[in-house]
Amino acid sequence: MGKSVAQKLIESHLVEGRMEAGEEIGLKIDQTLTQDATGTLVMLEFEALGVPRVRTELSAQYVDHNLLQEDFKNPDDHLFLRSACKKFGLWFSRPGNGVSHPVHMERFGIPGKTLLGSDSHTCAAGSLGMLAIGAGGLEVTMAMAGEPFHLRMPKIWGVRLTGRLPDWVSAKDVILEMLRRHGVDGGLGKIVEYYGPGLDHLTAMDRHVIANMGAELGATTTVFPADDAVRTFLTTQGRGDAWREMLADPDARYDEHDEIDLSQLEPLIALPSSPGHVVPVSEVAGREIYQSYIGSSANPGLRDFAVAAAIVDGKQVHDRVSFDVNPTSRQILENMVELGILKKLIHAGARLHQAGCGGCIGMGQAPASGRISLRTVPRNFPGRSGTKEDQVYLCSPETAAASALTGVITDPRTLDMPYPRFREPRTLLINTEMLVPPAPQDAGVELEMGPNIQPLPALDPLPEKLEGPVLLKVADNISTDEILPAGAKVLPFRSNIPEISKFVFNPVDESYYERAMASRQQGSFIVGGVNYGQGSSREHAALAPRYLGLRAVIAKSFARIHRQNLSNFGILPLTLVDAEDWEKIAQGDVISIPDVRQVLRQGDRVEVINRTRDERYVTEHRLSRRQVEMVLAGSLINLVRERVTATTGEGF
Repeated sequence: MGKSVAQKLIESHLVEGRMEAGEEIGLKIDQTLTQDATGTLVMLEFEALGVPRVRTELSAQYVDHNLLQEDFKNPDDHLFLRSACKKFGLWFSRPGNGVSHPVHMERFGIPGKTLLGSDSHTCAAGSLGMLAIGAGGLEVTMAMAGEPFHLRMPKIWGVRLTGRLPDWVSAKDVILEMLRRHGVDGGLGKIVEYYGPGLDHLTAMDRHVIANMGAELGATTTVFPADDAVRTFLTTQGRGDAWREMLADPDARYDEHDEIDLSQLEPLIALPSSPGHVVPVSEVAGREIYQSYIGSSANPGLRDFAVAAAIVDGKQVHDRVSFDVNPTSRQILENMVELGILKKLIHAGARLHQAGCGGCIGMGQAPASGRISLRTVPRNFPGRSGTKEDQVYLCSPETAAASALTGVITDPRTLDMPYPRFREPRTLLINTEMLVPPAPQDAGVELEMGPNIQPLPALDPLPEKLEGPVLLKVADNISTDEILPAGAKVLPFRSNIPEISKFVFNPVDESYYERAMASRQQGSFIVGGVNYGQGSSREHAALAPRYLGLRAVIAKSFARIHRQNLSNFGILPLTLVDAEDWEKIAQGDVISIPDVRQVLRQGDRVEVINRTRDERYVTEHRLSRRQVEMVLAGSLINLVRERVTATTGEGF
């Protein structure tokens, strides 16, 4: 039987386990990616391990999230990351060099390699024929130290593409169609692999758009073949020698199937406040907007800016609209200048921002309260934009630019102009100047640690008995942005867990912190709905609640990365066997799990006792033996620290 691209990638990196869906496997990791919102903690964790240098083929640290320098915290952390990269052997992408995902694709991505990143959109590199997976920072730390990455063997979901995209429809509409069909949890436990004749008309950067937002499906990752489109991209980037062909066998079989006729797609848009709430643009056309935002890792390519520039060329955007343009890399910005793209955007009224994540992560560019903001970003969770009462819609650059001109949501097909096709030049300006290579191992680099950087808090082992209050009960699809928000107010404390913990669940319940501190020594529980912890991979959304005494989350189901982050930091993720039991538990109820350590070692079932209501609920932990030992130890880092020799870096 033939193999898919995903199966070939897994097979060539498999070091533990069997390739059977649901089995835990271990994969050799070739490359790692960290960004500054998660990377500071990764570097502190790596230092705590005592390993002197990274053991990957390549590791890169990007500064793309925390670019606003309102005080000393962000610049201090930038210096810390620079020194950590030199000391531990990573590439360092300087502030303003761009968003990690497109820069990594331009400079470091290699077909056939594995990439593990402490950012959920690491899956974007699947556009190059890589097995690229987002994970918690602690797992990336372990990969940097040479440890395998463990996960449940996913199902392979084959999506056959046919036809060709019509005018005014682009790659963003392809992934929005997937979200329209399958929702934000349709990809759980699956790798999405695209194949078929429709690929002939999608560039590598088109594929990046689709792969990037595979994270919004809940998928483990997304994979494309490394074909001529990938070779063209790498050649244009001056790295043609990195290309190797990676194709599915003609008789490859997939566990699940879907098919999209690209020629039948129309402009789509995701309504507030979920990437899965997708409708045709024509259905909501005419709604007044305040902001139109172009950029982010979800639409990072030169063509995305070029098409928008052609739409607004010689015109002025509506005087009510904030037309925000967020270049995604320094190299793309230089080419926008060289090709005259930037001039067209600025003349039309664009507000230009530095190359980075910016408004996508709530770092500036916040919209007016209650007003519609059209964005080409990947997520529109409540308040993620930086405005609590936001109305963020997700759309293509075509829809965003057309609507900027009219001041209302506009189906771009209704514009009185021909579709502006853009063909990327075969020769581009290449900028590698802001990528700093690792220092030699014997350089004697010292870490530069500002006053905001605090040591990791001690995480005690799981006690013999868990008992405490349900501090919070939440509904379905709670995101990590709601567990621990991002934005300019919060993320500067990413290397200071006691301070950042003050914002835990702040968007949901502003009293959570005080109540958690009051019961911190006793320990507490949270009850969640379906897909608890969707969205960003930030492990602070597990570590900060753990610092506040959280010992277990009882939910209907969990998002993959957050579930792993919980167990990484000694928090027990429990899934209700009967989802209707969720209705029976109330905030404030006292929950108990006697003999919890013994119960975890005996099997998967865990009985939870509601002392307040004198009720019992059956749950499953669904942890591997390795994960059980992590929870018992109090964290993954506790489990492995003893196996690392700080002086030599040998062992594990």
